[in-house]
Amino acid sequence: MKKILILNGPNLNLLGVREPGIYGTCSFDDYLPVLRSRFPEVELHYYQSNVEGELINKMQEVGFTFDGIVLNAGAYTHTSVALLDCIRSLRCPVVEVHISNVHQREEFRHHSMISAGCKGVVCGFGLKGYELAIEGVSNS
Repeated sequence: MKKILILNGPNLNLLGVREPGIYGTCSFDDYLPVLRSRFPEVELHYYQSNVEGELINKMQEVGFTFDGIVLNAGAYTHTSVALLDCIRSLRCPVVEVHISNVHQREEFRHHSMISAGCKGVVCGFGLKGYELAIEGVSNS
């Protein structure tokens, strides 16, 4: 059984209440069982933090033993060389996910600091993007 970590960054603990016009009305805690039922052959682990260093610690913890990481780094996507360096050091693939289409939003969101280290990027498909990312990691 493959082991995949879903790792959410800052403010994603507020899914369901934060800007529902952009992020929808479903919390990630409500969505996680949907993912687990959709991928019964995958052992899905989930972690969320608003702290950059905690995201790095978690990736280093699992990045050499898990089969992949699905990462929504939130705003750190656009600012964190530290996350990029961590991603590049791991053995497992990382797929970058964004719920919204960041290219339809503010210009500062158009550039990702972490994409260069990721196997792929999924954006603009809402929470379904996590499913697409899991499929991508599972099939790699």
